[in-house]
Amino acid sequence: MVADKQLLLKRHRRRKRIGAAIAAAGIATAALIAWWLPLPLTIIAWVAHEAWFADHQFYVPDQDYHYGFPGATQSVPVTLGEQGELILTRSVALEPGDTLLLEVGIKATWLGGFRDPAVVVTSGAATDSQAFERHVRGCRYVNLTGLASAVTESSLRVTSRYCRVENSGQLWVFRHPDYLNQRVLIIAPHADDAELAAFGLYSQASESWIVTLTAGEVEAGHYRRMGCSATEAALLKGRLRAWDSVTVPRWGGVAERNCLQLGYFCLQLPAMQVAPDQPAGSREADLRDTRLFRRYNQLSLPSDGDGLPTWHNLKNDLLHVVDLVRPEIIVLPHPHLDPHPDHVCAWQLVAEVLAASVCHPAALLCYANHLHDNDRWPMGNAHSGVPLPPKFAGEVLGTPYCLVATEPVQRDKAMALGMMHDLQTPLSFKQRLRRRLQSVLAGRQWPPYGENEFFRKAVRRHELFWVQAPPPHRPEKVCEQAGRVA
Repeated sequence: MVADKQLLLKRHRRRKRIGAAIAAAGIATAALIAWWLPLPLTIIAWVAHEAWFADHQFYVPDQDYHYGFPGATQSVPVTLGEQGELILTRSVALEPGDTLLLEVGIKATWLGGFRDPAVVVTSGAATDSQAFERHVRGCRYVNLTGLASAVTESSLRVTSRYCRVENSGQLWVFRHPDYLNQRVLIIAPHADDAELAAFGLYSQASESWIVTLTAGEVEAGHYRRMGCSATEAALLKGRLRAWDSVTVPRWGGVAERNCLQLGYFCLQLPAMQVAPDQPAGSREADLRDTRLFRRYNQLSLPSDGDGLPTWHNLKNDLLHVVDLVRPEIIVLPHPHLDPHPDHVCAWQLVAEVLAASVCHPAALLCYANHLHDNDRWPMGNAHSGVPLPPKFAGEVLGTPYCLVATEPVQRDKAMALGMMHDLQTPLSFKQRLRRRLQSVLAGRQWPPYGENEFFRKAVRRHELFWVQAPPPHRPEKVCEQAGRVA
C-alpha cells in the first residue's frame, strides 16, 4: 500500500504539471489579446486550484466502489419512496447494535462539481449528511448504523444535496458480538492514533489497554521556531508525545497503568524489521536508546535493560504485554487500507507476536487513519456519519463494524485530540487562505475544536473498523481466557 500511494501521488503530480502547463500556455496566449490580461487570469486560476483542485484524491470519482462481504452477511433490497422514505422489500429483524450500510448509486449534479455532494439521512428531528467526492458517479455505501428502529419502521428518509440518489439499492446488515464488554488492547503506532481511531471504543469498553509503539519525535519544525536546535526540537517533541500517549487516555477512563509507551522511533519500524538485530536510532533526535521516552510507564518491559531500538526488542516488548493483558480484542491499523509505513509494520508486528503468544484473541478490529488514495476521507463535516472508504479492487478488507458515538462522546473525543501536542501545530498562511477560499467557494466547514484536519475527519458519529480473524498460530498456544488483569 505504501508503494501504491507513491505511484498514485506520482500520477497525481504529473497530471497537475500537465494542467499547469496548459493553463500557463493559455495565460501567455491571453497577452496577445491584452497586455494586462495574464495577471487576473493567473489569480483566477490560482483561486480555482485552491478552492476545487487542491484535494489529494488520486482516482477518478465516476466509478463504482467494489466491496466483497462475507457470504453469511445478510442483505435486503430496498427502494426509496416519493419523499425519500427507505422501504424494505421484505421484513428483516434488526438489532440496535447492527452495522447497517446502504449500497446505492449516486450521481452528482453540475453543482456537485463545485460543492461536495452528500446523501442526507433524516430520522425524526435528527439529520445526518454524508459527503462524497465531487463529480461522484457510481455505487457508494451510506452508513445507517444506529438507525435500526427507523429503518424497520420505514420512517427513515434518504434525500440528497448536489447529487441524485437511485431509487433502489441494497441494505447490508452485519451483526457482531458486544465488543465493548470485552478486554480491548489498542495498538497505536504513534501518540494520537488510538484517539483518532478508537476513542469512542476505548472510552466505553469495560477494560481497555493502549500500547503506543513510537515516540513520534520527527518533523519537529514547530519546536525549532521556539529556539531549539534540530536535535533539541526532536527530543522535546518526542517527550511531549510520549507524555500524551500515557496521559490523554485517562480522559477516556483508561487506567494509568494500562497505558504503555514503548519508545521506539518514528518512521524507523521498516528499517528495524529488515534488520531485526540492528538498532535503528532516531532520524532526528540523535538517540539510540528507547528508555528516555518510557519514563512515564508504570509497568516494566523486557528491553528496559538495554533500551536498544531493534525489531527483536520491540517484538519481545509487545509479546510481554499481550501475554500479560490477554486481550480478547486487539485494535490495530488495517494492513491494506492504511499506507503509513509504521502502520503497515504495526500490523505485521502483531501478526508475529500472536504467532508466538500464549494468547489468541477472538478478533482483530482494524482501522485506517490514513488512506492511500484520498486524504480527505471521511469527507464532509465533523459530527457527520462515516460512509465506507473508496475501494475499487483488491483484497477483502474484512467485515465492517461500526460503533455509534453519541454527541457527548464526540465532544470528549475532540477534547482528547486537542490535548495531543502534534495536533496543535498552527496552520501556515497558505493553508488558512486555502480554507477560507474553500469555505466561500466550495461551501466547506471546519469545526471549532482545532485547526488540524483530523478534528474534521475523526470527530464523527461513527467509528469504523474492519473485523478480521487473528493470524494462525500454534494450536498448543491457545489463550485460556483468564480473568481481568488486576
